[in-house]
Amino acid sequence: MKICVPVTKENTIDDHFGHCEFYNIFTISEKGEIVSIQTIESPQGCGCKSNIASVLAENGVTIMLAGGIGGSAINVLNNSGIDVIRGCTGNATNIVNQFIAGNLLDSGVSCQQYEHHHGNEHVCNH
Repeated sequence: MKICVPVTKENTIDDHFGHCEFYNIFTISEKGEIVSIQTIESPQGCGCKSNIASVLAENGVTIMLAGGIGGSAINVLNNSGIDVIRGCTGNATNIVNQFIAGNLLDSGVSCQQYEHHHGNEHVCNH
């Protein structure tokens, strides 16, 4: 199994999926252990309007553990065969281990879109 987490340089889950610096792809063994971590630089632009969903799917990702993420991004990821767990915070490795252990639930909260002077951007109202 491969799990993707949008992160900052400090391996902390980014609160904004579409504005993160990197994506860490965790490869999980059949025994539920992290066996490798691959880092992909985030493409320019909003997550739901970039090609990141197809890139992640090509890399075998089936789960996204995200902090704040909008409905459009969830749809794009779902259409690429990637399930999204929302509301994750903290150290990415710790969150992945919590997911593997079955101790992580989707928050059920998506970011709301609004018009900003720079165009469409996502803001989370947690």
